[in-house]
Amino acid sequence: MRERWFGASGRKVPEIVLEGTVNLEGALVLDDVSDVRAIHDAHHAGTPVVVRCATAEEVHAALSLGPVACALVRDEALLSLDLAEMTYG
Repeated sequence: MRERWFGASGRKVPEIVLEGTVNLEGALVLDDVSDVRAIHDAHHAGTPVVVRCATAEEVHAALSLGPVACALVRDEALLSLDLAEMTYG
């Protein structure tokens, strides 16, 4: 399981997490990656950025952005995505 830094909190979280399994207190939780400015501002403030994702493509898009701490999913099947394969083929 790959992990990412959870903002400036000093802790790491799985890059893909099932909703309700990780404490997201203090995080900016977004429904998509369209608000690039909010993501950028939160990152520079040390605030963790979490993006809700419903598809493999949404997970890939969210985790392609360095400031995103994790992709939040409801479908357990998305936990086993091979992001390297999706990125590099």
